[in-house]
Amino acid sequence: MDDVFSANSDVVLKINDLKTYFFLESGTVRAVDGVTLTLKRRTTLGLVGESGCGKSITAMSIMRLIKSPPGRIVNGEILLYRNGGREVVDLVALDPQGPEMRNIRGGEIAMVFQEPMTSLNPLYSVGAQIAEAIMLHQKVGKKEAMERALEMLRKVQISDPQRRLHEYPHQLSGGMRQRVMIAMALSCNPSILIADEPTTALDVTVQAQILDLMRALQSDFGSSIILITHNLGVVSQMADHVAVMYLGKIVEYSEVREIFHHPLHPYTIGLLNSVPVLGRKGKKVLVPIKGMVPTPTEAIPGCPFAPRCPQVMSLCQEEAPTLREVARGHQVACWLH
Repeated sequence: MDDVFSANSDVVLKINDLKTYFFLESGTVRAVDGVTLTLKRRTTLGLVGESGCGKSITAMSIMRLIKSPPGRIVNGEILLYRNGGREVVDLVALDPQGPEMRNIRGGEIAMVFQEPMTSLNPLYSVGAQIAEAIMLHQKVGKKEAMERALEMLRKVQISDPQRRLHEYPHQLSGGMRQRVMIAMALSCNPSILIADEPTTALDVTVQAQILDLMRALQSDFGSSIILITHNLGVVSQMADHVAVMYLGKIVEYSEVREIFHHPLHPYTIGLLNSVPVLGRKGKKVLVPIKGMVPTPTEAIPGCPFAPRCPQVMSLCQEEAPTLREVARGHQVACWLH
């Protein structure tokens, strides 16, 4: 076994200096501005940050779903490792509408979108929609695809799956629709599942059920998960590693326990201080992050978090820090470290 293979055998996806910009009349929106990430096999990477920081655009870039114009990937690599790392494909180099990318999208990389009601087609039954994805990627007949769709509905623990198979999205609750989206995403046994805010519009009890379901299915299917959320409680339960995004950049990356117990970047510390804790009345005061996220068209000299940072220095306003390792496995982009 050569050194290259042994180095990449546990890696399924690697993003190098990814930049996705939107060119508008009002200016250039740097939605993703130099993101570098690594996703290992059978692990969950939590991608967190405030709304508008570039989490979903990173996911859409991986899926090659950025509409051009006005959006375009202007720089970087998105490397998909196949066959245990023996084969590497740069998704950026592929035609977004070409046959190879269409096979990868849904077949090897699947996505659960943020709002299942708008992601499912209201004119088709949920069984027909799951079966269509199966027939597209696995080249099986309609009968076999419907049997596989029924099996997937059972796996995601939908009640009375035989009846639900022929129902339409409007006949299902929000939690059931989210289960259908997960069933559709996992129906072709992808190596990577991207879950974009999978529990946002759900009740707390249903959220817990969906998270338990995703953990169980990850164990069954052996998939790697990119979990996009602003809910740090979800991240603490689900993720192995956490990447904190701010204004299109990764500002901190480490194992989940390290992030929660030893956060280094002032933005990460601000996010954790903004989380309410039940049962500790009077022991913890919420400290919100001052100010608002700047617009992505705004050119900020130096560190993008400097205008809101309580520990800002003159250097922060002059030069942007790069993401560097300050402890084993712990990376941060901050002049304080």
